[in-house]
Amino acid sequence: MNSFGKTVFNGCATALITPFSQGAVDYASLGDLIEFQIASEADAIVVCGTTGESATLSDDERRSIIAFSVDKAKGRLPVIAGTGCNNIEKAVELSRYASDVGADAVMTVTPYYNKASAAGLIKSFTAIADSVNIPVIIYNVPSRTGIDIPLDVYAVLAEHENIRGVKEASGNIVTVEKIIEKCGDKLDIYSGNDDMTVPVMAVGGKGVVSVVSNIAPKAVHDVCAAFDSGDISKSAELQSRLLELIDICFFEVNPIPVKTAASLMGLCSDEMRLPLCGLDESKLQKLKTVLKKYDLI
Repeated sequence: MNSFGKTVFNGCATALITPFSQGAVDYASLGDLIEFQIASEADAIVVCGTTGESATLSDDERRSIIAFSVDKAKGRLPVIAGTGCNNIEKAVELSRYASDVGADAVMTVTPYYNKASAAGLIKSFTAIADSVNIPVIIYNVPSRTGIDIPLDVYAVLAEHENIRGVKEASGNIVTVEKIIEKCGDKLDIYSGNDDMTVPVMAVGGKGVVSVVSNIAPKAVHDVCAAFDSGDISKSAELQSRLLELIDICFFEVNPIPVKTAASLMGLCSDEMRLPLCGLDESKLQKLKTVLKKYDLI
């Protein structure tokens, strides 16, 4: 059991970008990003996820980033390690490593491209959960993986003592409701979409795994904190204020806009690894306009 209990976090977990410099991971900037999140009251961080360009990281880089992040955080907030892969043996190895170096949880995406059956999904997530002694958060993002986890699969996985949560990024609020109805408090549900934080919390979710909180962590934290305090109208109002920023962070493939925004804010370089590349000039100007509106640059 991790030090934060079975519920890994309530509120806002930032899906952290991975900064690069001249082709390598920029650990100085990564450390600064983690400190920025802590100072801004983020409730957790997720490293080596989609927003962290995990698909372009080597196995050694993923291990190094996880270990570095755990050491840097020093228990000040939960560190969730992205360990998903379409090769389940690799996912198991990385999950075990993350557990061994002190990560508070792992987040593992549905195995992509292979198009697993329901039985295959159950066996895959079970193999990962069996390999660790920390909570596992399942990541459902059918727009990227081509697989939408069936409700009956959630029901089976919810019985595993280590499988504690779901990052639900299908964009379907009814799916969230059905998972909660089927699994009750056996699975904590987190929105995988910044624009659905309040709706997901309204039907019983615990918070959000956020992209926008890379550049506005306090604002996203405040949305969740207001909801948890019982001020739902304030929470909805705060999210409404963020909608234009949310939209601009997804007007190109994630994490291109948010990493560019972080660079404009002086948080890190805008360097990305192919196939991701920078914004064209017209989109860059649109991004700058919105960031200025929110006083971020």
